Amino acid sequence: MHKRFIRATAVAAVGALALAGCSSSGDEAEAPEGDAASTSDQTDLTIGVFNGWPEGEAVSYLWEAILEEQGYDVELEYADAGPVFAGVAGGDYDVTLDGWLPMTHADYMTEFGDDLVDLGSWNDDAVLTLAVNEDAPITSIEELADNADAFGNRIVGIEPGAGLTGATQDSVIPTYGLEGMEFVTSSTPAMLAELSGAIDAGENIVVTLWRPHWAYDEFPIRDLEDPEGTLGAAEGIHSIARTGFEEDFPQLTAWLQAFEMDSELLFSLENAMFNSDATQSDYPEVVATWISENQEYVDSLTATE
Repeated sequence: MHKRFIRATAVAAVGALALAGCSSSGDEAEAPEGDAASTSDQTDLTIGVFNGWPEGEAVSYLWEAILEEQGYDVELEYADAGPVFAGVAGGDYDVTLDGWLPMTHADYMTEFGDDLVDLGSWNDDAVLTLAVNEDAPITSIEELADNADAFGNRIVGIEPGAGLTGATQDSVIPTYGLEGMEFVTSSTPAMLAELSGAIDAGENIVVTLWRPHWAYDEFPIRDLEDPEGTLGAAEGIHSIARTGFEEDFPQLTAWLQAFEMDSELLFSLENAMFNSDATQSDYPEVVATWISENQEYVDSLTATE
């Protein structure tokens, strides 16, 4: 069993309780030394992080390191995507860095949009997928129904409330006639654990997944073609803040609105954090090392006035 799944499962368990323990982010604090001290920004910041979404976890740790160097006091709070959106809308979190638009998280934006501020996309290469082991007998989702037995008649999904889960249930399954297959949903760590186990056992498996994700480097897997376009086109990964964020954090707002990170850089950060023996307690050190190796890029993220 890969060490990261032990870590991910623990994170998921803690994250389910995150909203109960998250702190309010609206309090003013005495500004420490650093750039935050020379602006009107508040210095206490809480970032909501989705359980099991590595791109958001990676950039949240990156921004935590950057902002603490600038004089902010940053907390990362884990929860599933729905509770994070609710928490941002309710002011329990200040911002989340992993909003997939226009499709995956559209329902959350519709539900909570009046209390959210979209600060823009920092990566435009996000795609939803169905992935299989590299030596699976099919190459397209349209072949899956006729080969369901080869996959144990199961599609392994993630959280029931996830946008990817909704797209699979509402679009992929009816379009390709997969109603006879069992669609299993639980959590992203559970899906990854099943994927790992099937790969180790040499068994076929089909899972709901997305790019960018470290699993594509960790496991011999590939995407199934989606000729009907049921999972949509590439999406943007957006920073989503609470209302009032722009007034409370004008400098940080400018930085996040200008934030861009291409997939190659993102993959390198994810690989450093997740394709190693690092545990969550190691992430600050791992990120610090990555920053030192990409200093020019990192410095550019806070160059916007």
